[in-house]
Amino acid sequence: ANINAATKLIDNGYEGKIKIIDMGKNPHDRLPEEVMTGMLGAGGWSDGKLTYHTSIGGQLSKYCGDEKAMELMDQVIENFKRFHPKPEAVQCSDPQAEPDFIKPHFGLRLFPVWHVGTDYLHEIGKNWYDFLVDGGVEFHWEHKVIDIDFDNQELIAVCENPKLSLQCKYDKLIFGVGKSGIDFGKQLAEHYDLPTEPKPVQIGVRFEAPQKHFQRLIDISYDFKLYRKYEDKGVSLRSFCTNNNAAYVAVEETYGDHSYNGHAKKDEAFRNDMTNFGILMEVRGIEKPFEWSRDVVKKLQIDGTGLYYSPTREPSQTSEGVEVSAVKVDRLHEIAKAMQPYFTYIFEFIEDMKKVFPTLKDDWGIYVPEVKYLSPEPLVDYSNLALTKYPNVHFVGDALSARGITVSGAQGTYVAESLLEN
Repeated sequence: ANINAATKLIDNGYEGKIKIIDMGKNPHDRLPEEVMTGMLGAGGWSDGKLTYHTSIGGQLSKYCGDEKAMELMDQVIENFKRFHPKPEAVQCSDPQAEPDFIKPHFGLRLFPVWHVGTDYLHEIGKNWYDFLVDGGVEFHWEHKVIDIDFDNQELIAVCENPKLSLQCKYDKLIFGVGKSGIDFGKQLAEHYDLPTEPKPVQIGVRFEAPQKHFQRLIDISYDFKLYRKYEDKGVSLRSFCTNNNAAYVAVEETYGDHSYNGHAKKDEAFRNDMTNFGILMEVRGIEKPFEWSRDVVKKLQIDGTGLYYSPTREPSQTSEGVEVSAVKVDRLHEIAKAMQPYFTYIFEFIEDMKKVFPTLKDDWGIYVPEVKYLSPEPLVDYSNLALTKYPNVHFVGDALSARGITVSGAQGTYVAESLLEN
């Protein structure tokens, strides 16, 4: 979000000083496995699929309308092309028709997706960073913001070297933390008693199987989205973030706990003919959903890592050639107990996939949990995403419940446009 905001400001001759503070490393020093912190966030460092529809990734059109939302997402996509070493490699898939073999058991959301290419993301990050530095942006890497005084417009950021710790004033603040910073956003919301909108629980598993079982659907929709709703229970499920061909499960660590995601390589040298995707369950009506999710995730940890279950398979390897960190369990009981009564819905989802994809049978495994922590969303001015209580503080990205690269970047661009108007 903030990288796109800064780009928009520089492109339009913004005369103010731009400072970006990040607890991660700059893209020249950031390691491939350092997914959760650093420039371009997690998705821009390890995934690279840009969803292209207003119904995916949050409620962008709620703030600005569908037409403006699409225009903002176009700008994000153009930025990725602009700093891409091979922009002609960026391709868009746009499936149209829902196949009949899916309909008896699942809905299938079809929408365009721009594929940037995982193998190019790190070069994009470096090129983009160099552009911003040349444009006068001042970066402070490996600094963790620990306090923001909204009343006095001041923040404090610390790092390992106390002499380099930062205390600075601001006129306008764009609060664009990623997943690793949403707990801090929640603390600020509570401290300043910000009006908020509660969000549902989003928790599930990362499913992995040989690609051949899903090829019939992949040929129609590369990043397919299977979904199902249980309206009377307040539960809905969807598959998301599908990775194919050279697909690897990735370990994330948030709040000291393990969870799982996925990514895919384009280089044929990494091809493993596997597919992985999340099966994410959204549950509404849970009191204190953020705390509930944290508690469930802790129950799904053994010896400091998450769990793996498969009827027939063993845990796979990461793209670096080491075994994915997970404790294999022989029964689903441990998982079901932690998620009850909700794991039943995930189990039914898998059982019905076996009907739709008959060769799948027991040739699959799940890494548990995959979780999207959605803290209560602060109420904002729809015209510029500024807090209703502090009009010079703008919440964007994960701090405003954006899910994914495109929507986060669009939110940052939207704020930048409002700053340019003023």
